[in-house]
Formats: sequence, C-alpha cells, structure tokens
Amino acid sequence: MLLVIDVGNTNITLGVFDDDELIGTFRMTTKLPRTSDEYGIFICSLIEHRNLKVPDITDIIIASVVPDIMYSLTSAIIKYFKVTPIVVGPGIKTGIKIVTENPKEIGADRIVDAVAAYELYGGPVLVLDFGTATTYDLITGDGAFIAGVTSPGIRISAKALWEDAAKLPEIEIKKPESILAKETITSMQAGLVYGHIGQTEYIIRHMIRESGLNNVKVVATGGLGKLIADSTECIDIYEPMLTLQGLRLIYEKCKNR
Repeated sequence: MLLVIDVGNTNITLGVFDDDELIGTFRMTTKLPRTSDEYGIFICSLIEHRNLKVPDITDIIIASVVPDIMYSLTSAIIKYFKVTPIVVGPGIKTGIKIVTENPKEIGADRIVDAVAAYELYGGPVLVLDFGTATTYDLITGDGAFIAGVTSPGIRISAKALWEDAAKLPEIEIKKPESILAKETITSMQAGLVYGHIGQTEYIIRHMIRESGLNNVKVVATGGLGKLIADSTECIDIYEPMLTLQGLRLIYEKCKNR
C-alpha cells in the first residue's frame, strides 16, 4: 500500500491507497513541534486505528511547504516504516512543465494539485486550492503550468479581523443567509465569505480572459473550497482529495521510471 503525505502550513493530511483506491485519510496539526519518534508513533497509531497494518505500507511520497519539519518527519518515516520516502521537488517526474519565470518558486502542493487536475480532468484547467492561502494555477492543454495567483485564505483574513480590530470577535466562518447583515457576527461572515466569492469569480474570469485559453475547466480543492464552490457557477468541480490523488499519480510516474 502507498502512504501519501501532504504537509501544509496548517495541517498535515495523510492518505493510504490500495492501488488507486483511497482507503483511509487522516489529519494532524502542522504547527506543533514534534520529534521523529512523536511523528512515527502518532502516524502509526492513526493508521492502526483504521484497522490498517503498518507493515503493509510499502511506499511513501511526501509534498511539503514547511521545510522546518522535514528532517524529523522523514527520519520518522525511515525509522518506523523502513521506507525512504519520495519527496516532491526539483527533478521529480510529474508530467507538468513549469514555464513560469522561476519554476523552483512554485510550491510542491501547487505542482501536485496541477498534476491531479490535469490528469483527472484534462487541460486547459484552472486549479484553485482554498487552504491557508488561496491559490489559482493555470495549466494549458499540453500540460504547461503558465501562471499562478496567490491571495490570503479566508481564515487568514478572518484572523486579521479579530486580532487587529479590538471590538471584533472570533467567529465561525460560514455563509450567512443574506449579505444584508444586521449585526456584527453576520456582517463579518458576509464580508469574509461573499468577499471571497467575489474575489474568486473576478480572478477566474481575468486569468482565463488574459490567457486566451478556451474551454477551461475550473477545479477547486481545500478545506473551505466547498463553501465557495457551492456559491458560484465559476467553479466546475470540487474535489476535496485532489492533492492526495496528485501525490498518488506522481508516485506512479516515479515508480514506472
């Protein structure tokens, strides 16, 4: 079986594949400092809790945007799984051509999402990831990553509101029934959610228009992606497991080299 690990700024998401079937997913917090033993024991416990067997994990692939934890995490993988993981980075075969000014600046998570969207839905495709940041990445019909936009995620914007404005409370991020808010909490929710919907629609329209591409599929993923995808016709597909699927697809390409 294959263990895929997506290390994001907020959460580490893990998935176990049996061939191409995703049979288990897990999530843990990124921010907590952990030793290699803590990582190893915790990940093994998560896997065993789903009645899966650690020795059945024969291959592991990781994509990370948090370099500081990689030494402890990879050491844990080697120690507890007896596997040297594939780490997505320069030199890894992905099937996507990065044609931006500095390809090395493109985060591993964005490359993985681009691979998944292109392989699963074809191109041209615009990939949106609603994570800590909200990213928009455009891939052409022949698999070239030509442009990317990065904006603050909804949670970052919400945190800025209640941390930097003394009288604004911490709130649940959800779409209110109406944009015509009549009190503080729903007014904040309306500004955050409807504002992000508007931003999403504007960026999608302008990226497609300026690229000159036709019949662009728009694919979204990420924790709050469904909230936005359900509220706009600009998003064609919402796939919450896009990154995990992308890691599996990259592993398959590397395995077959």
